[in-house]
Amino acid sequence: MDLELGGKVALVTGGSKGIGKAVALELAREGADVAICARTQDVLEEAARELAQETGRRIVPLVTDVRRADRVDALIEATVAAFGRIDILVNNAGQPGGLVTGALESVTDEAMLEDLNTKFMGFLRCARAAAPHMKRQGWGRIINIAGGSGRQSGVYSGVRNIAIVHLSKSLSDELGPSGITVNVIHPGMTRTPYVSEMVAKRAKEQGSSVEEMERRMVQNSAIRRIVDASEIGYLVAFLASPKSGCITGEVIGASGGSSRAVFT
Repeated sequence: MDLELGGKVALVTGGSKGIGKAVALELAREGADVAICARTQDVLEEAARELAQETGRRIVPLVTDVRRADRVDALIEATVAAFGRIDILVNNAGQPGGLVTGALESVTDEAMLEDLNTKFMGFLRCARAAAPHMKRQGWGRIINIAGGSGRQSGVYSGVRNIAIVHLSKSLSDELGPSGITVNVIHPGMTRTPYVSEMVAKRAKEQGSSVEEMERRMVQNSAIRRIVDASEIGYLVAFLASPKSGCITGEVIGASGGSSRAVFT
């Protein structure tokens, strides 16, 4: 299927590694030019070189901190200055799993507010800055990478993912008449360097092999394996394409069926 992304321009936040990098790779493979942003310059520039070499597309690294509105505004302007437009925004920046993962007594105001400022407010800032450019051209795609903790209890950082769902639905209602769709993806456990390190650490702590630890961690998944970051990239590429125009304000789980809940 031709996703008609040739000539489109995408911005992927948190694009230097993990899911963000996999998303940028797939968008570029489909013909888009891509700006990627992160806070660490050397890692970001190395990712841009790798992506450009593998895809032959133009990949522009932009060092940014989405916790600051002025930096986000400058990011969007830099993207438009580099490419002349912005068609696709993939909001992905945020600490994997969140900063608040323990019991109630371990929850601090500072960590919770940091989670919300980086992920929820970061997503909002990027959408707010990009939307006027998309409105002028009468077309755009915003894809927000949230997380499965927004669909289950147990991790207090999950509140940021619930907030992103509400934000996305509100944006989809407001921006839809301008040809802009807004959707959410909830990844579950996804194979990235971060997750691979976490699995190896747990295996060592419990005296288990990495393979056995993985089997334990995916026993409640319908597909009985860890989802690969590239699979999130495939889903984003479709939602970013003109072919997905009838889908907006929706939340798509991409956890390999790890939830037993029924969503209607």
